[in-house]
Amino acid sequence: MGRAPYPHDVSSLTAALDQISHAQPLVYLLLFFGGTALMIWRTETLMTRGLEGTALGTLIMPYSSGLGNLIFVFVVASQRHGGREVVVNCLVNNVTNLTLLIGLPAAFWGLTVVGRNKRQRVSEKRTQEVNRLSLLLTAVAVLFFSGATWALGRDGKLDFGDGLVLIGLFLFWQTFHIYDVMKSNVHARRGVSPLLAVDMILLLMGGFLLVTSLNWLVGWMATLEIPWLRSDQLGWLTGWLMVLPNATLALYYGWKRQADVVYASQIGDGHICIPLCLGLSAVLNPIHLPEIFKTGMILLIGTAIVHLLVLAIFGRMPRVLGVVLIVAYGVFLYQGAFS
Repeated sequence: MGRAPYPHDVSSLTAALDQISHAQPLVYLLLFFGGTALMIWRTETLMTRGLEGTALGTLIMPYSSGLGNLIFVFVVASQRHGGREVVVNCLVNNVTNLTLLIGLPAAFWGLTVVGRNKRQRVSEKRTQEVNRLSLLLTAVAVLFFSGATWALGRDGKLDFGDGLVLIGLFLFWQTFHIYDVMKSNVHARRGVSPLLAVDMILLLMGGFLLVTSLNWLVGWMATLEIPWLRSDQLGWLTGWLMVLPNATLALYYGWKRQADVVYASQIGDGHICIPLCLGLSAVLNPIHLPEIFKTGMILLIGTAIVHLLVLAIFGRMPRVLGVVLIVAYGVFLYQGAFS
């Protein structure tokens, strides 16, 4: 005689499926952080492969920590969310980089790019001065990119032509850095290790994990029904999520007292968002800019000027200024996310 299905068995299976469903956000979040950790781990090894100091921070690390923002552009386009969320995501990323994630290590350990130790060797002092000049140039690029984006967006939107201009600016900037690295390697008589290909493969694996996890997480966040969560806050949530790898880099290299890498990684990561991510998003679909755009641009330009003056005059970020940057980030959150 056949066995009839037990209601208890059905309810147990349903409960198990519910548990798996509830655990999915955690699983994909772990995949996201796993992919990020893999990329940062292999990026660290590139310091022994012919890419060092500010070159590593401006040419390689931005792609490792900022790949999530780049992927977000295409995820938003594929899921037919508004390009406004890409703008908010990019502003949250860049403002967090230039304020909170430089302010925190400065407040904890201080950020000294050019030391005042008279016992330093001449070669060390020369290296620090070269790093400072490189960082000053990178900070000028932030001013240039932010100013160009503000000028293109004064009419309240970014269209196809604006996007092409922003992408072109980014490609020119990266070409300049590639040339600079190659020139430095020639002067130092240093070649590029063949193991670089292995690192690149592992970086691609980390990127695949980011693509998979981020695509799911963005779709899940868009379905959340939380009273304080407005429809325009997807950009804020994803911005905070994607800035976590940058926080890891900032705190790690701040703890190691490598201020040049802290600066270069945070400022360089911002170039992925503005102008590249905004440019790609505008090419895919015209963007009507949100209200936070003007505030974000003003804060980015003002903070970049502060970093320029601090690096040029002092060669280091005093701890008190680190606290000021943290407070400035709090003001940005109050006016944007919680207003």
